Amino acid sequence: MSKLVIGIDIGGTNTRLGIVNEDGEILNESSFSTSAYDEIDDYRKALQDHAAQLIKYADDRGIGKIAGIGIGAPNGNYYNGSIEDAPNLRWKGTLPLAKNMEDHFNITCRLTNDANAAALGEMLFGSAKDYKDFIVITLGTGLGSGIVVGGQMVYGHDGFAGEVGHSTAVYGGRQCACGRKGCLETYASATGIKRTVAELLANSIEPSSLRKIPFNALDARVIFEEAQKGDSIAMQAFEFTGDMLGRALANAVVYTSPEAIILMGGLAEAGKLILDPTKKSMEENVLNLYRGKVKLSVSSLKAHNTALLGAAAIVWQEPAS
Repeated sequence: MSKLVIGIDIGGTNTRLGIVNEDGEILNESSFSTSAYDEIDDYRKALQDHAAQLIKYADDRGIGKIAGIGIGAPNGNYYNGSIEDAPNLRWKGTLPLAKNMEDHFNITCRLTNDANAAALGEMLFGSAKDYKDFIVITLGTGLGSGIVVGGQMVYGHDGFAGEVGHSTAVYGGRQCACGRKGCLETYASATGIKRTVAELLANSIEPSSLRKIPFNALDARVIFEEAQKGDSIAMQAFEFTGDMLGRALANAVVYTSPEAIILMGGLAEAGKLILDPTKKSMEENVLNLYRGKVKLSVSSLKAHNTALLGAAAIVWQEPAS
């Protein structure tokens, strides 16, 4: 009988759950609205109900034993299994979600930051299978990162190591949701590229189809589509975003000397539009000692599956006893 894991991806808008086997196949999944619950106790009850349905599904079909539950969440702390003051969740403070789930189901539960989970997913199921030293960068609403050294995730002394998105890209630059100014994620993310387009439009009279789109309707997908059509402002936005990201990655390389850096998330789906300027900038700005040594690529995992596989990978990396 196969050992299975329930992977849980907690996002600010939705929560997804799935049964994952050791080959990285998602056998069944469900989802519900995260933002619909104002109280953490009500959300926790909904999460337990959905997890229970997946456990019943596995039992009824005899497809395997649930060996554990893995959770990827914003501001997730691997050491204590808690979500701590996540800015894009309604509930503040320290939320001991892993212990709650473990006590309720009597099944081992592990929780970590969503970007760390993505890095573990890449290592077990994706394009980082052959790497022991690599960095995963998630380019979504913000910029997350997971750093692996010698085959081990880097958590730091407090569980919050690897916040590349909150390294300073421009001193005194754009306001970040974290309260600081100039963080990398305000430039290299889906929201960052939207802000870049707004600045480019304001500072030029160059014709662009993006001028016809209300700011609230503007997103990374629209910018990508217009860049594919050759819109100059959209293309400049990708060039600028890639340049900022590449400079930051050139700095990140010197700390761990990774063999590879893997991009994933919505903005990474732009492919060469983001990959090419990022690689060019990284190679131009990196210390000579590392030049030409670091592979830069886009994740081989399907974007829809990455979060669930990454969450499940937390348990696969540290098997339940």
